[in-house]
Amino acid sequence: MEPTETTVERGCGNVFADLGLPDADAHFVKAELVSRIDDIVRKRGITQTEAARLLGLSQPDVSRLLRGDFREYPLERLFRLLTAFGRDVDIIIRQPRSATGGKLRIAATEAG
Repeated sequence: MEPTETTVERGCGNVFADLGLPDADAHFVKAELVSRIDDIVRKRGITQTEAARLLGLSQPDVSRLLRGDFREYPLERLFRLLTAFGRDVDIIIRQPRSATGGKLRIAATEAG
């Protein structure tokens, strides 16, 4: 068996865009929000059942969400889940940081 040559490409920082998926920015932001929700659950040391009660979801819905099945969740609902955990969600609209145009970003001051 002969060795094959491997090409490595640097990603843009958004795996959804790298894969060429539509609405890549929105998917990336949703993934970041779900990651924050998962961080809170882990830091609090609560079960999915306890998280479901706090969030007003079923335990299977929490399980699906934390496994990455969040496509059906609009951004607004993910914001509400974070506020149910006592987090503030601020939306800031400003001039773009680069000439390439506007982008969606998530910045968190803490994970827990």
